[in-house]
Amino acid sequence: MIYFDNGATTLQKPTQVARAMEAAMISCANPGRSGHRPAMKAADVVYRCREEAAALFGAPGPESVVFTQNATHALNLAIKSVLHSGGHAVISGYEHNSVVRPLEAMKESGVTYTVAQSPLFSQRAAYDAVCEALQDDTRCIIINHISNVFGFVLPLEAIDQLCSRKGIPLIVDASQSAGILPVSAAALKSAHFICMPGHKSLYGPQGTGILISCKDSGLFSLMQGGTGSNSIETTQPGFLPDIFESGTLNVPGIAGLHEGLRFVRRQGLAAMAQHKRHLIEAAAGELAELKGVTVYRSSADCHQGLFAFTVQGKSSAEVCQKLAERDICLRDGLHCSPLAHRSAGTLPDGACRVSFSCFNTLSEVKFFLSAVKKMLTSP
Repeated sequence: MIYFDNGATTLQKPTQVARAMEAAMISCANPGRSGHRPAMKAADVVYRCREEAAALFGAPGPESVVFTQNATHALNLAIKSVLHSGGHAVISGYEHNSVVRPLEAMKESGVTYTVAQSPLFSQRAAYDAVCEALQDDTRCIIINHISNVFGFVLPLEAIDQLCSRKGIPLIVDASQSAGILPVSAAALKSAHFICMPGHKSLYGPQGTGILISCKDSGLFSLMQGGTGSNSIETTQPGFLPDIFESGTLNVPGIAGLHEGLRFVRRQGLAAMAQHKRHLIEAAAGELAELKGVTVYRSSADCHQGLFAFTVQGKSSAEVCQKLAERDICLRDGLHCSPLAHRSAGTLPDGACRVSFSCFNTLSEVKFFLSAVKKMLTSP
C-alpha cells in the first residue's frame, strides 16, 4: 500500500509512539487524582508531554499546553473563548469547517463573521482581503496557516502584525503547519490561541490535539467537571490548563503524542519540510505535464506539505477510487473545506489531494505517477 493521505492523519508512526501508548496502558492511572505510583506515573507522562510541546511551539509554559481530542475541539475552545459574548470575526477564504461551523452555530448569540476571499497562492491578496474585511466590532481574526486542500501558506506573520497594531486577538489553525513550518506562540505577538491535531505531522495517535493558550486572560470553558484541583469549589477553576481539561485525560494518547513530538524535534522541521518538498516537486511536476490534468501548486514560500490536482472529465471520487484499487490512498472531494474550493474554483466536485509524510519515498511517487498514467489511458 502507498499512503498519500497524511493530511487527514499520518498512518505510519515512529515505532516508539505505539510502544509508549502500550506502556501507558499498562502502568498509568488517572493523573492528578491520587498520590499512588500509577497516578503519579500518569501525571509525569502528561507533564513531560506538556514540556515537549511548550518547547516546540514557544508556549509561555507547560501549563499553557492544553490537551484536546483533536484540532476541532481546540478550535471550538479558542473561538468560543474569544467570541462567547458576541462580536465579529474575520476568517480567510481557506478555513476548514472546524472554524466555519462553530461560527455559524454562534450566530444566535450575536456572532457574525466575514470571509476574506482571495485568489489561490496570492499572499498579498489574502492579506489585503483580511484588511478590507475588518469592522469596528471585529473581535478576532482566524487564520488557517496552511490550507488543508492546496498547501497554500497564508501570510500569518503579516496578519499577526496587523492584529498587533489593531489590538485584535488572533486564532491560528495550525492543523497542517504544526510539524512542517515553525509555529511559535512567542513570535506571534497577537495570537491568543494556536490549535493543532496530534495525529497529523506531529506523528501522534488519533484522539489527540493541542491548544496553546498564549494568554492567560479571557478564558471561557465549554465544559465543566472534575479537574483534580480546587475540588471543594462548585465552579470551574479559572486557571490553565484546568479550565479547559475536565474529566480524565487520554493518557495513552498523550504518551504516544509525546514520542511523536520528540520525533519531530529530533528530525528537525527544516529537514522534514525539505523531504516533503522534494516529493511534491517530483509528483506535481510530472503530473502537470499530463494531458487533461490540472495541478494546483506554487513556489516553495507559499506552498507546503501537500498539493491537489483534478482530471478533466473525471470526478475526484472516480480518480481516487481507481487509484485505491491499486492500493494508492489519496483524499477526494471537498476535504471539509468548501471555502477553499470556492476560492480556487474547484466546486462542486472538489479535487484529489496528495499529502506526504517523512516516511514516504520517491519510489512510491514513481509508482503513483505510473498508476495515474495508466488510468488516463484506460477506458
